[in-house]
Formats: sequence, C-alpha cells, structure tokens
Amino acid sequence: MNASVEVEIEGLWREWIADVEAVTQRAARAALAAAPDRTSGSITVLLSEDEDVAELNHRFRGKAGPTNVLSFPAGPGAGDHLGDLALALGVCRREAEAQGKRAADHLSHLVVHGVLHLLGMDHQNDAEAETMEQLERTVLAGLGVPDPYASQDDTGH
Repeated sequence: MNASVEVEIEGLWREWIADVEAVTQRAARAALAAAPDRTSGSITVLLSEDEDVAELNHRFRGKAGPTNVLSFPAGPGAGDHLGDLALALGVCRREAEAQGKRAADHLSHLVVHGVLHLLGMDHQNDAEAETMEQLERTVLAGLGVPDPYASQDDTGH
C-alpha cells in the first residue's frame, strides 16, 4: 500500500517515547497495509495532551474528558485521505503503566486500533470486536508487539 502518514506532535510525547514519530508511523503503515482493498491512503495522527483530546471528545462525541484515541474518518470527497486520529498523552501513559505495558507497544496498539476504525472496522458487538481484535493482534505481532488483550478481561478494553 502506498500510504502517507503525517504525525503532529504536541506536548511531552517525546519525553515518554523518544522515537514516538517512528513508532507512530510504523504502526499506522502496518495497519493500513492490512486493508486488502486499499491501494493508497493518507492519515494524520495528532499526538496531543489530555486537555486537547478532551475538547475534541466533547465537541465531536458529546462526552466529557479525554480518551486514549479518537478516530475521525474522512467524509465523502476526501479523495485518498482516510481520516485523522488524536491521542491523549496522559490517558495513554496511565493505561500503559496500569497494564504493565511498554510505552511504545501501547502506542502502537492504539494507533493500529484507530487506523482500523478509519478503515471502517468497529467493535459495537461481540462479532465485530472479535474480528477487529484478531486483526489488531495479527498486525501487532508483525511489529513484534505482544498481544494487547492477553491480560485483559473478555471485553477487550
């Protein structure tokens, strides 16, 4: 796949993961390559602070507070642009610490998860969740990232 991934970094992401841009690019490209029906596409990934993602979460989803990753699929007429992702540093960092995961592994998982949403996948029911999580596991294994769901409960989150 001919993929274009733009990464915008705000805040202290580089203090948490020194090679954060490379980790993000690698994970996004791997997820995009997992879409057999796509031959090209571009995405933009915003790595930001909790406050900024909380504002986006409120404005676009009507939910209070930050979340780990938000996916904004591109609308009709966007050409090859698949959409945008926004990730909240504080949320991602707290999750990685609480789950005992390496920072780069957790970021990779969330980027893959977000890109799969941009590709039209979802996890609103058990069947969708199982399909999406299996693809996440496959993509992440190809990146050398351990199964992110191995130590979690049956909800996958």
